[in-house]
Amino acid sequence: MITTDKFVNRHNGPRENEIKAMLDVIGASTLDELIDQTIPEVIRLKKPLNLPPGMTEYQYHGYLRGVAGKNQIFKTYIGLGYYNTIVPPVIQRNILENPGWYTAYTPYQAEISQGRLEALLNFQTMIMNLTGMEIANASLLDEATAAAEAMAMLFNNRTRQAVENGANRFFVSDECYPQTIELLRTRSAPMGIELVIGNFRTVTLDRSIYGALIQYPTADGKVHDYADFVTRAKANGASIAVAADVLSLVLLNPPGEWGADVVVGSTQRFGVPMGYGGPHAAYFACREEYKRTMPGRIIGVSLDAEGNQALRMALQTREQHIRRDKATSNICTAQALLAIMASMYAVYHGPEGLKGIAQQVHYNAIALANALKNIGYSVEDGIFFDTIKVNIANPAGIKPLAEAAKINFRYLDDAITISVDQTTSVDDLNAITEIFGQAANKTPKQITNEQIASQHSLINERKSLILQHPVFNIYHSESEMMRYIKRLENKDLSLTHSMISLGSCTMKLNAAAELIPITWPEFAHIHPFVPENQVVGYREIIDELDKSLSEITGFEKMSFQPNSGAQGEYAGLLVIQAYHRSRGDAHRNIALIPTSAHGTNPASAAMCGLKIVLVKCDKTGNVDVSDLREKAVQHKNNLACLMITYPSTHGVYEESIIEITDIIHENGGQVYMDGANMNAQVGLTSPGNIGADVCHLNLHKTFAIPHGGGGPGMGPIGVAKHLAPFLPSHPLVKTGGETGIHAVSAAPYGSALILLISYGYIKMLGGTGVTEATRIAILNANYIKESLKNHFPTLYSGANGRCAHEMILACGTFKREAGIEVGDIAKRLMDYGYHAPTVSFPVSDTLMVEPTESESKDELDRFCSAMISIRREIDEIISGEADKEDNVIKNAPHTAKSVITSNWNHGYSREKAAYPLKWLKDNKFWPSVARVDNVLGDKNLVCSCPPLQAYAEDTL
Repeated sequence: MITTDKFVNRHNGPRENEIKAMLDVIGASTLDELIDQTIPEVIRLKKPLNLPPGMTEYQYHGYLRGVAGKNQIFKTYIGLGYYNTIVPPVIQRNILENPGWYTAYTPYQAEISQGRLEALLNFQTMIMNLTGMEIANASLLDEATAAAEAMAMLFNNRTRQAVENGANRFFVSDECYPQTIELLRTRSAPMGIELVIGNFRTVTLDRSIYGALIQYPTADGKVHDYADFVTRAKANGASIAVAADVLSLVLLNPPGEWGADVVVGSTQRFGVPMGYGGPHAAYFACREEYKRTMPGRIIGVSLDAEGNQALRMALQTREQHIRRDKATSNICTAQALLAIMASMYAVYHGPEGLKGIAQQVHYNAIALANALKNIGYSVEDGIFFDTIKVNIANPAGIKPLAEAAKINFRYLDDAITISVDQTTSVDDLNAITEIFGQAANKTPKQITNEQIASQHSLINERKSLILQHPVFNIYHSESEMMRYIKRLENKDLSLTHSMISLGSCTMKLNAAAELIPITWPEFAHIHPFVPENQVVGYREIIDELDKSLSEITGFEKMSFQPNSGAQGEYAGLLVIQAYHRSRGDAHRNIALIPTSAHGTNPASAAMCGLKIVLVKCDKTGNVDVSDLREKAVQHKNNLACLMITYPSTHGVYEESIIEITDIIHENGGQVYMDGANMNAQVGLTSPGNIGADVCHLNLHKTFAIPHGGGGPGMGPIGVAKHLAPFLPSHPLVKTGGETGIHAVSAAPYGSALILLISYGYIKMLGGTGVTEATRIAILNANYIKESLKNHFPTLYSGANGRCAHEMILACGTFKREAGIEVGDIAKRLMDYGYHAPTVSFPVSDTLMVEPTESESKDELDRFCSAMISIRREIDEIISGEADKEDNVIKNAPHTAKSVITSNWNHGYSREKAAYPLKWLKDNKFWPSVARVDNVLGDKNLVCSCPPLQAYAEDTL
């Protein structure tokens, strides 16, 4: 019986008849023959993956409903940076659940990314305004990571005198969130930074302290006046970082107005579900003087070739890791989709709406404090925003009463803290007072809405206005908001339009069936620090995903804490270092890294305090085994690890990989495998089978989590048995190994909500399906390789002339013969409705193409026809038929406005510019701006919303 509802048939693009036709082009009789020709026999798995059969989409959702029911949704008032919030339905439906937003790639190609660039510019504008700072980036991973990045940035920006005087101490207020303090412990040690954790009022500040971090409001809810502390710190040469609650800044005096140098925090409570810890967009804002060294991506304003305003990512700041071993940060993934949601929350509510929400939260907290005082409880005096501290001799006595009422508080040794939020109602407040009244054998007086409305703010509210830019003051009805979101979406190319063939970045299908459950309340509305018995469903999913990924990778155990690939690299290297220390080999500090490695590899190694020794690659793109052996032997007494990607970054299964890993082990090192290309291993080989000791997995690549316009990502690490004891721990939730390293993320399981996506991917495909996905990815790549071989030669291939799941197309001759750069080809592809492959990585003047298994033969053929058409256009320049300067490639992309202008002065037709192939007439994507001037934007960095004419027009 033929079954058409198998998920593998939904996920993989080519149909059975298409596979045969593709194999004919490739020159292989069967798919098995192609795989045998591609993957060396010595590394092949000897048996199929031991995973259950796949489920249909319908079966999976029924099964998952049962698992979801094991989670308990309590009213949670734990706080510590995580709060219930209301996701506006217009944002949930039109952004979070919309593939036009979540399947887009990082906006490296600005001309087809203007929509999300505008949304991210709105985010930066919002953060700069609320914090009172001069510059902000377009999000980081979480608040704790952002605080660690602030510590590092201030350390790397010390004055020459401070460096000479050995100023290496960083003060951290003991009122900061515990997860933040823990992450600072992790990140400070490899950098040689000494943490000083204590009371901000009594700490001795001297010239040895280069910076300080304070919390605003504190973990216990207090709103301190830090003026005296800031004055003392700056008098001693220390810079000030502030971790600030974003909603409180609507009412509180912003840190930028009282002396902060850096302000960090989370935007989770701006309409992003808690999701058991993430994903959420952290923010990072600072003074102008740090704009060249701040981590992460900055969206800037420039002009296009026609003189129109255009947005783009600023080159010098978007990814510090392009500096490789000189990098001061390894940040690669941002939380773009979540930053976009948070920015839209501010756009939708506007300044008055946000102020109303913040005041309601504050007044609820005041009413609750007064009600508990009336019962006879000691509520700590002072100014607070949303969190009250109830001093009580026996907090544990409250706990069973609260849990019986399905309520969570934060319990300290001698106090309870209660953090209210946007969703807290008067009924919720009365439920809380009822619990405390029951414990005290008293009947509390009912709180009323009228009583709440009559409260007087404890806060001396900020004088500076918030969010005055027109974008935050127009779209407050749902119809206007819906249309604004749609206008931005229409400016961006995503997987809803065409294949995105990015080598190494793996833009595969993000199936709707995998994503639907992330909005279920049983998963979305869970605080990361609730008791374990409330998250039985979550723990079941995490444990099962651990087993599945361990089977796939050939490892013993996984840690899901790293919430990006680069953070997985960092965590994996720390685990290796912990292992060496446990054996008395703390001196092992040499990391061997091939010259072809992605920039995050040396950046992560540098952040771990490792010394980097580069290993050569041979003329075929493989690791030079002789050079590797020589350097491994030379450094054998201090060798910590090798960092290697497999298949190689050049898109080839290196025949010598077993020899390579053996050399490292023979000389006392460990093998770290970058999991960027894991989608070419699943079911056919594995890191453990090859000899790796640790590997991170980009779940947003191999295991179907969407790229979301530049994030979210997840980068869990898998380790061999001897490394399992050292997996990351957490200060508030027991996780990791017996002697685990300190935490690497704020939440114990990173961005746990989106683990559901990878869980669904494996559950619905099953062991056979995930293996078939790998096989089809290799088929699709080799089909493109053979289809383009007479037009774009492949730079590297395996022993039998095959590529892995991706290939590198050589384009250097075009520059010499026609003056055409690979960047020009990237821009011209936009006119054909395609996003460019990866440009000039890992080799200059190349395009790295990866089609993934999700694309059909028809889509592959359309892409190939576009590439061949562009090659013909290049040939026209070489032959002199087309002008070397005024041609369709150099002038690309062509906007609709430029094509319909009456002033057409080009030596080629409008039709050639806009419709070079017939099928485009039925399926045309128009870039919204012409070629963007990046140099102009870098020289004149503007990273907040300017007064755009478009906004003025919207008000007419």
